[in-house]
Amino acid sequence: MQRWDRIEAFVEVVRLGSFSAAARHLKVSTSHTSRLVSQLENQLGIQLLYRTTRQIRLTDAGTIYVEHCRHLFDGLRDAEQAINELQARPSGLLKLTAATTFGERFVAPLVNDFQCLHPELEVHMHFTNRAVELIDEGFDIAIRMGVLKDSSLIAKRLCERREYIVGASDYFRQAPRPHTLAELNQHPCLLGSRPFWLFEVNGQRREVRLEGRWSGNSGPALLDAALKGLGLAQLPDYYVAPYLESGELVAVLEPFQHHDTAVWAVYPRHRHLSPKIRQLVDYLATHLEAQLPGRR
Repeated sequence: MQRWDRIEAFVEVVRLGSFSAAARHLKVSTSHTSRLVSQLENQLGIQLLYRTTRQIRLTDAGTIYVEHCRHLFDGLRDAEQAINELQARPSGLLKLTAATTFGERFVAPLVNDFQCLHPELEVHMHFTNRAVELIDEGFDIAIRMGVLKDSSLIAKRLCERREYIVGASDYFRQAPRPHTLAELNQHPCLLGSRPFWLFEVNGQRREVRLEGRWSGNSGPALLDAALKGLGLAQLPDYYVAPYLESGELVAVLEPFQHHDTAVWAVYPRHRHLSPKIRQLVDYLATHLEAQLPGRR
């Protein structure tokens, strides 16, 4: 502990520019502060400061030593701030974006529950299927699905997500079930917002580009087309789970199902993550799974 006190005295003398200012900050006498720095120099066996009646100046050794010591105190302050933030209640404005249907059905109710627990929080939710630029557009969190692109953003997995190739049971009374990806060309394929379907072949991601006579950027519309027997569609489990259970839809090509299409909370990298972001992400990770059909 003596060594720590000596280091702290030295760092504060350098930071504040004088022994008297450092002493006031440390709430000790100037002579005690000077003595601590002298003891540190004796301990290290090298001079750290040039002292005159008007100013102090770092020696070469002092310059090197203070740079390393500052990290110790920065780390201590970071640790104290992290503990304080852990105990803090979420407050202020929180801006969140998510895909329209998923956000409205599954994310919004949980965010509303979270705000009920933390009435000091102001929430702004924006639902769009457009890829929002979080930092440029001032959002705190985005809920994203599927395989994420590499970026400087932090991503936390909230729950698993599986995509199924499905067709109506009535459709398969007239058409054979495909067993290979090549057989997809024999079926009318219903396309969503992307021009390909995602599969996993021999442990590798594969994008299969398809053409069809139906396309749309709405999950519910795509589901409706599949239920009405217009062709095959690739849809996530939370859309199709009730219909697979009832038998209205039939899943095919399951051996080629991609296994890394989770639901993610994505947010900018911060040195200190605010309580509102950290606690909401933890809340979603705890409760989202139970919201989705077929997961209870």
